[in-house]
Amino acid sequence: MTENADLTSVLDRAAQGGRITAEEALELYRRAPLHALGQAADAARRRRYAGTEHIATYIIERNINYTNACVTACKFCAFYAAPKSDRVWTRDLDDILRRCAETVELGGTQIMFQGGHHPDYGVEYYERHFSAIKKAYPELVIHSLGASEVEHMARISGVSAEEAIRRIHAAGLDSFAGAGAELLPRRARTAIAPLKESGERWLEIMELAHGLGVESTSTMLMGTGETNAERIEHLRMIRDVQDRTGGFRAFIPYTYQPENNTLKGRTQATVFEYLRLIAVARLFLDNVAHIQGSWLTVGKDAGQLTLHYGADDLGSVMLEENVVSSAGARHRSNLTELLHLIRAAGRVPAQRSTTYEHLVVNEDPADDPEEGRVVSHLSSTALDGGSAHPGLKLVDAG
Repeated sequence: MTENADLTSVLDRAAQGGRITAEEALELYRRAPLHALGQAADAARRRRYAGTEHIATYIIERNINYTNACVTACKFCAFYAAPKSDRVWTRDLDDILRRCAETVELGGTQIMFQGGHHPDYGVEYYERHFSAIKKAYPELVIHSLGASEVEHMARISGVSAEEAIRRIHAAGLDSFAGAGAELLPRRARTAIAPLKESGERWLEIMELAHGLGVESTSTMLMGTGETNAERIEHLRMIRDVQDRTGGFRAFIPYTYQPENNTLKGRTQATVFEYLRLIAVARLFLDNVAHIQGSWLTVGKDAGQLTLHYGADDLGSVMLEENVVSSAGARHRSNLTELLHLIRAAGRVPAQRSTTYEHLVVNEDPADDPEEGRVVSHLSSTALDGGSAHPGLKLVDAG
């Protein structure tokens, strides 16, 4: 049998829902023709979502960055500041609640509480903030943090990771956002985040959280110098945990941004590498329901293309984002444009919840919401013009 015939056989099996090995996934990633790879991934998506395969989802959310002080100093990060630096800032609780109020006012359903590993912020800090947010805005889902923050806060407070998870969940955390996964294989992770926990420990904490009833998404940072084999190994490590827990709702790969960090743009992933990874992820992660394309990092055109390569979700209108924007992600969008991107890809847009239920299916373009204030980065300090929308009247956050 020829090599092309072998690849076709693997693509056909995966498209029909059969499991492929990590070795087969690597061969597909390296050698499968791009269009054939995309067709197989799209077939796998259609098969999984038979009956709703015409729909692509989005969410309205906000990243609330509570501090940039961080002790981990990851080499790809342009957001953090050393804790004793004069560039350090921290948002007080009133400011955070005002941002939650603005999110609710704009129809947002989810917040991602995201910041640095502050040397003084233990479990108590997150308990206090999550409980205050839930008390003021119970309708907001707190989909935030990840295993790295759990490891850090547990160490600061002198408690186990299990106790930390139980306590912040009781205080209001609904699910983990998969933050801090970056790259899970040892060599690649050590090269870019030597002060973080190991990839094995990250997965161990996520598995613990799933066992405690706290689900999560899973993420991957591409383009920091990792090999193709390490990219597929990252997927394998996630799939192995998912086989045991079923707690990863989605897989969300995104690309390294080259500005203002110590990697200094030495390496990046191309759009084609990204599309190939999206497709292979859909074929390989047969136990993960959703694949999300990241228009924020790869651009709106490439983000739209992910919907033809296995992705069923186009992410969010992110009302605020400062982390990847600080490293050079300049892509901005709004609700009207995101709906158009989905429609132009031949799909029907649907606003989703954090758990991927369809809240509003925008079947008829004539019924699309006319909400000019729902724009990404409306108060992101990392981008020019990213100040609070002057026409928005905040509801009382008291």
